[in-house]
Parts: sequence; structure tokens; C-alpha cells
Amino acid sequence: MSKVFVNVGLSLDGYMAPEGMTMGKPEYKNWGAKWGAMMAWVLKQQYFRETLLKLGPGGDTGPVNDLLRSTTERIGANVMGKRMFDQGEVAWPEEAPFHTPVYVLTHEKRDPWVRPGGTTFHFVNDGPERALELARESAGSRDVRISGGADVIQQYLNLGVIDELEIALAPVFFGGGRRLFENLRDPGPQFRIDRVLEGPDATHLRYVRR
Repeated sequence: MSKVFVNVGLSLDGYMAPEGMTMGKPEYKNWGAKWGAMMAWVLKQQYFRETLLKLGPGGDTGPVNDLLRSTTERIGANVMGKRMFDQGEVAWPEEAPFHTPVYVLTHEKRDPWVRPGGTTFHFVNDGPERALELARESAGSRDVRISGGADVIQQYLNLGVIDELEIALAPVFFGGGRRLFENLRDPGPQFRIDRVLEGPDATHLRYVRR
């Protein structure tokens, strides 16, 4: 069976997204600069620039670039929340950077939205378990990424279905926003450290479920 994993950037004080993050207004509460600092590592990688965003040749190579490539290539389907989708719908390029089926948790009824490059957004009204079931079917032998936001990741952690956590921990402070590890049931899920990869802009941590 495919694995279910989380792969996210995180500020040093534990936030996935800064306070006030609203697409189209990066100056609001300075969220654009904060998020950019947290994600600076990925924007520099050759694989991200050439393959995922189609920005043309160039970018960093090396262990972090290889990690990004291997993580992306293992994904057979993504799951995300409606808030993340709403933000991305106005910000992603026409060829959205997923290239897999994406299952969106929502109460809204909407037909699938097909984008160039292999991304199709499916809107699931029947809860996180059903979204994961559909994602597993689509992924086949590949893995399912729970993309976010924080509340959706928390739901799947509470369901006990997350096999791996991959966190790019950046040395920046947000001071507020959406925390990754809140609203978790007690006892929480148990993980062990599997890998630590140091980079100039983030420390890449990988945890696997005990």
C-alpha cells in the first residue's frame, strides 16, 4: 500500500503560514516577505525552477535539489484543504505545480477542474477519510502527500494515517499565523528521526512513524 506523508516548510517558531496571508496582498502584515524567507530554499533549486515552475534553466544542484526531486517523484496524489486551494487558485500558474490528481476537502459541490500538465482538482464533500481513499486509488503504487494547510494535516495526524513527516525547518520567526502542531489528540502520534539534511537556508528533517 502507498505511504501517506507530509512535506512542508516550517518557521523556527512552528508556523506553516504567517499571520495575514492573503494572496494579492503580500504587504499585509509583511506576510509575503516572511513566507518568502521560509521558502527561499526551494525557490533556488534547479528541479523546482526547471521542472515544477518552468522558469527556464538554472538553479542550485546538490543534495537538497536531489531530495526535492525524489520527494516530488514519489507523489501519486495530493490532498489539501479548501483554504489552501482558494489561495492557490489565484496564485498558481496555469500549469499548477502538482502534476497529479489533487483531492480538495470542501463542503462546496464543484465539478473536477482540469489543468494543463496532469493536475486535476477533485472536490470531496465526504470528509478526510473518503478523500484519502480516493487519493490512494489514484496514486496506485506511488505515495499520497497531505499538502496542507495545517488544519488538514492535523486531521490526518489525529486519524493516525500519517506514515512520514518531512519538514524543511527555516531559521525565520513569524510570531503568529497557522501553527502546524495544534489541536492534536492525546496521546499524539509517535515518530522517530529518520534523516537530517543540512542546507544553507533550511534543515530538512524526516520522521517516520514508530
